[in-house]
Formats: sequence, structure tokens, C-alpha cells
Amino acid sequence: MSSSGDRMPRLLALVPYLLARPGIRIDDAARDFDVSPRQLRRDLELLWMCGLPGYGPGDLIDLSFEGDTVTVTFDAGMNRPLRLTGGEATALLVALRALAETPGVLDTDAVHRAIAKIEAAAGQAQPSGVVVGLGVREGEQTARTRAVVRKALQDRRALRIRYYTASRDEITERTVDPMRLLIVQAMSYLEAWCRHVDGVRLFRLDRIDDVRVLDEAAVPPPQARPTDLSDGVFTERPDQPVAELVLAPDARWVAEYYPCEEVAEAPRGRLRVRMRYGDESWMIRLVLGLGGDAVVEQPAALAEAVRRRAADALVRAGHLPSTLGQ
Repeated sequence: MSSSGDRMPRLLALVPYLLARPGIRIDDAARDFDVSPRQLRRDLELLWMCGLPGYGPGDLIDLSFEGDTVTVTFDAGMNRPLRLTGGEATALLVALRALAETPGVLDTDAVHRAIAKIEAAAGQAQPSGVVVGLGVREGEQTARTRAVVRKALQDRRALRIRYYTASRDEITERTVDPMRLLIVQAMSYLEAWCRHVDGVRLFRLDRIDDVRVLDEAAVPPPQARPTDLSDGVFTERPDQPVAELVLAPDARWVAEYYPCEEVAEAPRGRLRVRMRYGDESWMIRLVLGLGGDAVVEQPAALAEAVRRRAADALVRAGHLPSTLGQ
């Protein structure tokens, strides 16, 4: 059975694929798309009803069947293969580079070949206006952190880290026993036993401000078990309130740096997001820190709290001596 999530990309790719292979056998095309011939025939029947506005003769995609073969006779403009956008290419490269450096990957040569091909194709990628999975701290610092963490895993050494917890807006010092490196949604995480809380925790590499290997063995206790990530890194709690924010173009990075339930494009390059939060004070500080680049749409109580906090700050600022021109 083919899900709708699998079918849409296949339908978009089918027309340029068939144009490049006129008269191809349906069985061969089905094998290339890893579906049954019956499913491919259903896809072709659906394509027959797709096309340009007007949806009359001369507007719809037209196919010609001869025996067990198929040929596209009118493509309705769908004559180019799908290309990666700039954002998609960058996010994919980040994930592949992290994968290549992860201990236990059996075929690193295949990963490096894929990286080379995507880098070569990225020159043809078009800007998408979509937030790329790089995080605001991604860069040389994260690469150095990953190298230290990988070395500690190989040598089975404990780590001392200084970690920024975004949900509480605080930095803590922790001693951890590394367990594994993970890549989830193009972001790199260290999974480790945290001695600070006596539990297994995930630490996003780009939020580790400092890391050093300790001269002691990493010994996670017997109760330390890998985290179940089948539902993603963040598990929402029903008791947490949800904020709906509209982010200006300069604040789009928020959607990558903080977990969001929903992300949708809005007019003029803005982004509409839904975020769960456990601490209202933290959410207020986040919105105020973004200045005019964030607008709270819901809940009304949060919007009012942000307004009051901003008004109080202006009142206090009015009592401060001016230093302009001094």
C-alpha cells in the first residue's frame, strides 16, 4: 500500500521520468519507483486527471499506452526533474556530514560520495525562503564539540560540559557519561547519563558552550537506557500551554532553535509557529528579546503579559538618567 505522503513526490517525479524514457515498460518503471505495477497504473490514471487550469482537452496530462508500455504525449509543463532548494540541500548536507563523523557508521565512503554529489548539485539549487536546519550556533564551534564528544565515546571517557537549556534560558555545568551520538531532523545530539540529574538526557551539540574530556572512565549505570525517539526528540505534555507567534524574516531562526509543533509560511516572508512552553516568564523574555520581530497571536493572556512587561520596562527606563551624547 502506498501512503499519500509517498505518492505525491512520486507523482511529481513520474512525468519527467517518463519523458526521458518514452515507451518504457510499466513493470520496469514500477521497479524503479519501488512500487507494484498495479500501484503505478493507479498513479498513471490519477495523472490523467491532472494538468493546467481549465482542466479540459489540451490542459490535462496525456499518456499513451501501447501493450505494457507507456509514453507521455503532453506534459502540462511538468517536464523538469525535481531539484533541491537551497534550504533542502543545506539541511541534507548538515545531516550527512554529521553522519559521516558518527562512530559505528559502516559505509562512510558512501556517505562522502553522497555529500559530493549534493554539493555539486547545490550550485543549481534555488533559494526557498525556508529555515534551514543549521541552528543559530551551528558552525566551527559545533564541529569542535562533535570531535571532542566522538573522541570521548571512542575512549569511553566522561565529559564536563557547559550547556544552555533553551526552555529555561539557563546555562549549567554538568558531568556526563556519553552513550551515543544521534542525528535527529538534521541536528546532532549527545545522549548521555547526566550525573547532575541522575538520568539519561539528550544534549544538542550546538547548545554545548564548552566541553572537555575528563581523566575518568565513562560508566553509565545499568538503568541507563537509550531514549525512544520514535515520536521525535521532544514529547509534548497536554498541560503545557501553546503560543502562536508570527515571526518577522529576521526572527525565522526561532523555528529551528526552539521546538515548534507547527510551522507555516505567512505573507511578506514571515513565519507562523506554534510552540509549547512550560514557563510563561521564559516565553515573555523570548518575545521581548525579539523586539518587534515577534507578535503573539494566542493566547490572549500571554499577549497581555508581554504588553504589561514591556510597559513596565518603559516606565522604569523613563526614570533612568539619559547618557546620550555623553
